[in-house]
Amino acid sequence: MTPSSHTEKTYGFAAALGAFILWGLLPIYWKAVQSVDPFEILCHRIVWSLVFIAVILTIKKRWAETFVPIRSPKNLGILVMSSCCIGLNWLLYIWAVNNNHVLDTSLGYYINPLVNVLLGFIFFRERPSPMQYLAIGLAALGVVNSIVSHGELPWISLALGISFGFYGLLRKVATVESLPGLFLETAVLSPLALGYIIFLQAKGASGFLAGDLSVDLLLVGAGAVTATPLIGFAFGARRLQLTTVGILQYCAPSIAFLLGVFLYGEPFETTHLITFGLIWTALAVYTVDSVRTIRRSRRLARSAA
Repeated sequence: MTPSSHTEKTYGFAAALGAFILWGLLPIYWKAVQSVDPFEILCHRIVWSLVFIAVILTIKKRWAETFVPIRSPKNLGILVMSSCCIGLNWLLYIWAVNNNHVLDTSLGYYINPLVNVLLGFIFFRERPSPMQYLAIGLAALGVVNSIVSHGELPWISLALGISFGFYGLLRKVATVESLPGLFLETAVLSPLALGYIIFLQAKGASGFLAGDLSVDLLLVGAGAVTATPLIGFAFGARRLQLTTVGILQYCAPSIAFLLGVFLYGEPFETTHLITFGLIWTALAVYTVDSVRTIRRSRRLARSAA
């Protein structure tokens, strides 16, 4: 490895790790605007994300590539659907955090990689390995334990994991880079979001410009806290192995888990421990299998060369 490539990987690791840490700390941010209705927070997140990303695209001179994908009706349709998925995911996440379900959000994003395996099997006929089947089975047992113990489906966790899984699926088939893609998605949602913000302002029912400057600044800053981790992730993902990125992604739900238990004091009983334990075991099996598969592929590639 040359010194320059080593430096690139170091910067990439720092950027990706920073992105996942920021994502993990998001509950603190949304709790700070808890006085505002979750749907209004979502609308500000959409509108100010559009503004923030537009500034970044201008600085990076990437406008030429931004609108290319929408020339294809297929890509445009996919982006509209992915916009709906990410909008739903953001709304549910904000609502869950501000209604004391941080642990449920953590579980949802722990489940997400296993949801991706299922979606890959359903839509791309990607055949899961025996270890991946085991991981999915363990995760399913975790969900069953939650149902049996609490008498209800862990719908928040499942909805977050599934909606983000479908979002990833749609972005996989759309030929668009991450930052321009997020700009187009927020552009799709922004007319409705801005209209709702104006409607609330006209009624005098808005939490924005209602006299609390700190809340106003946090709502405007929602654009930056949405786009900044994405930029860091994109920078890191291009410079790191997929295995490294896959392991780092568990930082975000782990931080949320710690926040839910130790900062916000959400209930964490033996039944929760069993559910999380099964999910953690499933992720350990999945990660080990992924590492082995990638190493095997590299050995075969070197042998062929």
